[in-house]
Amino acid sequence: MPHGNVVVVGAGLAGLACARALAQAGVRVQVLEASDRPGGRVRTEQVDGHRIDRGFQVLLTAYPEVRRVLDLEALQLRRFAPGVQVFRGGKFHALVDPFRRPLDAGRTAVVPLGSFWDKLRVVRLRAHAGSGSVEELFARPHESTHDRLRRLEFSQEFVDAFFRPFLSAVFLEHELATSSRKLEFVIRMVAQGEIVVPALGMEEIPAQLARGLPDGALRTGTPVARVHPQAVELESGGRIDAAAVVVATDGVTAARLVPAFPAPHMLGVTAFSFEADEPPVRGPWLLLDGENRGPVNNAAVMSEVAPEYAPPGKALVSASVLGAHSGVAEMELRVRAQLQGWFGGAVEGWRLIRADVVHDAIPAEPPSVLEPAQRPVRTPGGITLCGDHRDNASIDGALTSGRRAAESVLSHLGVMRTSG
Repeated sequence: MPHGNVVVVGAGLAGLACARALAQAGVRVQVLEASDRPGGRVRTEQVDGHRIDRGFQVLLTAYPEVRRVLDLEALQLRRFAPGVQVFRGGKFHALVDPFRRPLDAGRTAVVPLGSFWDKLRVVRLRAHAGSGSVEELFARPHESTHDRLRRLEFSQEFVDAFFRPFLSAVFLEHELATSSRKLEFVIRMVAQGEIVVPALGMEEIPAQLARGLPDGALRTGTPVARVHPQAVELESGGRIDAAAVVVATDGVTAARLVPAFPAPHMLGVTAFSFEADEPPVRGPWLLLDGENRGPVNNAAVMSEVAPEYAPPGKALVSASVLGAHSGVAEMELRVRAQLQGWFGGAVEGWRLIRADVVHDAIPAEPPSVLEPAQRPVRTPGGITLCGDHRDNASIDGALTSGRRAAESVLSHLGVMRTSG
């Protein structure tokens, strides 16, 4: 075995978490990133004074691995309201968390979205999702989210008006085919923490992780052509020998580099970012399409959540359409038409700042994928994998898979040293 550093291919959340754990254990590590900066799919672009995340992305502060790994205070978190605004029947209706805003519980109970019994069932679902450990939650019997919600006797009206748009904003699929384990995990995380973004954009999360690496450990602009258990070949023609190799890319790229690894089915999103002279809604609300007419599934005035997301005197409005759509110009017209129904004629004057078509946002997670909840991180050929395709498709899952990959490498190197 060559004695040298561990090479991590990819500087997304999983790769950075893996590399940092290895470095903290005293292992010399080198991270190779193809793009110009770390972050992977978690990126923030600055356009005309606006901070625009790549697709609608948020952080849940209750994520266990997030609490373990990140310095949340240093991220200067900006918080969404503890509830949502649902557009249905020609106007917005506020559904707030009665545990966080008990004074609003009475108004939420009579909001004309579903029945009183639907809202009571939400409280019961919340209690069940919060029971036991997270590990126990992901070991429970499961089915599709839609089947679970109907089996819990939620009305179809409430599923369509609230659960479908809210969960679609997380799952990036409209049919609610995602495992009910993920449903319970999301409900648990939302109940136990807050929905936030860093003041300077979501890319501050990988930037913080990257700052925790040793000097010189991260090499950007270094695409990898092929990987082997103890070496990587660069597209530039060079070769780096290593004690171990970790492939920490998205699932599609991992399948190209490690042919024995099957590529996951990836879900996409198309995100439109508009500049407005005035915020169409006051307050840090997540806005949902409770009519399911689309194309917009969810929206938010991001500058109301985090004032740092827009320059003074301007508002930043984000609108998300499920799926990666190539006809952006045509889709923009449909998005504007829907938003005019929500906010009125002022939408005509909004300036489109950016349209992000994200083909590879997250892996799909039907029940078959989350069985088991954690997939092996080491291939039979001796290459280690990590990414949100190894755990649940979330920031927490990516960070967890990075730690698991580091633990696997450390264990493997320990056995190798002992035997050799």
